[in-house]
Amino acid sequence: MAGDPYAALGLTKSATDAEIKKAYRKIAKTDHPDLNPDAAAAERFKAASAAYDLLRDPERRRRFDAGEIDEQGQERAQHRTYREHAEAAGNPYARSYGFDGDPDLSDVFADLFGSRAGGFGQGGFRQGGFGEGGSGGGFRQAGAGRDVHMRGQDYRFALEVDFMTAAKGGKTRITLPEGGDLEVTIPKGVRDGQTIRLKGKGGPGMGQGGPGDAYLTISVAPPPDYRREGDDIFLTLPIGIDEAVLGGKVAAPTIDGPVNLTIPKGASSGQRLRLRGRGINGGDQHVELKIVMPRQIDDELATFMQEWRRTHGYDPRRGMTT
Repeated sequence: MAGDPYAALGLTKSATDAEIKKAYRKIAKTDHPDLNPDAAAAERFKAASAAYDLLRDPERRRRFDAGEIDEQGQERAQHRTYREHAEAAGNPYARSYGFDGDPDLSDVFADLFGSRAGGFGQGGFRQGGFGEGGSGGGFRQAGAGRDVHMRGQDYRFALEVDFMTAAKGGKTRITLPEGGDLEVTIPKGVRDGQTIRLKGKGGPGMGQGGPGDAYLTISVAPPPDYRREGDDIFLTLPIGIDEAVLGGKVAAPTIDGPVNLTIPKGASSGQRLRLRGRGINGGDQHVELKIVMPRQIDDELATFMQEWRRTHGYDPRRGMTT
C-alpha cells in the first residue's frame, strides 16, 4: 500500500473505528475481484484491504498516527537531533553506530527480519554501509536472501453468502490476489459481519517466515421468508380462513425441509407456534400465522358469512380505547 491509508478508504484521520469498518465493507462490495473484474477496481480493493489491515488494530493505528510506523506497518527510524553533532568531524566522542549500538535500528530490523537479524555479525552496521565491507556492501549475504525472514501478507476478503449457506454451512471459492482460487468452507451458523480466519492462506513469506493468513468478512444476503435472531428463526406462514376456523395440519418450510405443523382451531393472525430444534445449531423456529383471504369472494361465501354474522356476530375490537 502506498500513500495515505485513510484516503484509500475515503476517510480522514478523525474517522471512528466503526466508520473505518463501514468504509472497507462498502469498497469490498463494489471492487472485490469476484464482483468487479475491472483492473482499477482490483487496485482500489487491494489498497483498501491494506489500509483496513493497518487501521483496524487500535495500537497499530495509534502508532501510524504518531509516525512510529509507515503506511505498510513497518517501523520508522527515529531521528535523533543530537546525532549530527555527535558524528561531526573532530568530535572526540563521535562513534560508529553499529547494529548492536543503536537500539532503535536494532528494533527496526528485529521486527523486519526476525530474531536472526543479529546474524549480520558482531559488526552489524558499519560506517559507510551494511555488512562486512566498507561502503555500499548491502547485506552481508547480498542478494542471497538467507538472512531475510518475513511473514507473508494477510489477505482480506468480503464474501456474501445466501441465508441457507450461512444457516447450514457449505463451500464456495474465492479468487486470490496473485491469481488462482481457493475453496472455502463456510461453517454452519455463520453470522452477518462475522470474520473467518484461514490460517496460512495469505501471501507467501520470505526465508523462514511463514505465510500470512486470509480473513473473510461474511455478509449474509437477506432471505425472502426467514428472519434470524441468534440461533432462532422466524417465519410468517399464510393460512386460509378455513384452516384458521377448522384447524388442521399444514406444511411449514424449515431450513431442513418442510414439516407438518398443527394449526389449532380458531387460529388468529399474529399467533405464534414454535418448532423446537428447527432453528440454527439447535435453536427453535417460530412460526407466525397470517390469515389470507381468498382472491375472490364468491356469492356462496358472502351469503354464508352474512347469515353467520346475523346469528353469531361478535365485535373483535371490543374493549379498545377510542
